[in-house]
Amino acid sequence: MREWENCEVLVTGAGGFIGSHLLEALLCQGARVTAFLHYNSRGDPGLLRYADLPRPGKTSLGEVQLYYGDLRDPQAVQRAMAGVRVVFHLGALIGIPYSYLHPYDVVQTNILGTLNVLMAARETQVARVVHTSTSEVYGTALYTPIDERHPLQGQSPYSASKIGADKLAESFHLSYGLPVTTVRPFNTYGPRQSARAVIPTIITQLLAGDHLTLGALTPKRDFTFVTDTVSGFLAAAVSEATIGEVVNTGSGQEISVGDLVTMIARLIGRDVNIDLDTCRLRPEKSEVQQLLADTRKLQQLTDWRPTVSLEQGLKWTIDWIAAHLLLYQEKRYAV
Repeated sequence: MREWENCEVLVTGAGGFIGSHLLEALLCQGARVTAFLHYNSRGDPGLLRYADLPRPGKTSLGEVQLYYGDLRDPQAVQRAMAGVRVVFHLGALIGIPYSYLHPYDVVQTNILGTLNVLMAARETQVARVVHTSTSEVYGTALYTPIDERHPLQGQSPYSASKIGADKLAESFHLSYGLPVTTVRPFNTYGPRQSARAVIPTIITQLLAGDHLTLGALTPKRDFTFVTDTVSGFLAAAVSEATIGEVVNTGSGQEISVGDLVTMIARLIGRDVNIDLDTCRLRPEKSEVQQLLADTRKLQQLTDWRPTVSLEQGLKWTIDWIAAHLLLYQEKRYAV
């Protein structure tokens, strides 16, 4: 798209699942991208190692500026943002089970890290900040489909931290006029997603055999293929109408975890036996029973539409995981 040609863009959380796909799409559309990555002594770029980054004459990370730092360090964030026009803020600690064990760490990264991004964006006068929320902020649906006016419910430390981050983004728009758009993805899946999530957990176990250990089977989710989520981010970022707004991305379809197992088993060609894994059960009042996106707002403000069916997206995801099984440890649940 012409909007991104030679545009200086910063992506926080670029080494993560959605972040790596977003960086890939931006690069394909001509953007000049800086990837903000959490520092590690190995210089590991995370899932960017598996990204397909084609541009004329180049296919590697050599054209991406890798910036290693910590979102909790305001100076690191501000240095990374120098000369940037658009910021996609995806960096976060996202594991819900992890948030039960380490709420302080999650709050520090997700709330204070977001504050640092917003302060640096205001200081450097960027043209747009696209802040990443999550459907978990809605908690168990009080009505469906869930639109952006649905009450926010902090049913886990993770969701509470994201509510706090979302409200900081809102406050910087209302208080300082910062051009912020908040994108609220529902359950995104696809190639490169870690075994922390339910779809890779099901796929990896079924590729290994017919015995499956899972948590609750009754919760319903709106699973959205990652390219649809990414196209939602890009559409929201270039629309003047989304400034100061929160917009959902999702498929508009829901499926229970139990029915999801049946579909994946059929696609892989397995019969399946399911055992309960209590480690995957959330505390009773923390479990989110139903998430189903109402995406009409984003569709009305932009030309975005989801295009990938669940069955097609699952086929692509199965193929990718089957080709990268060494990245997954069957039957081990990563928090």
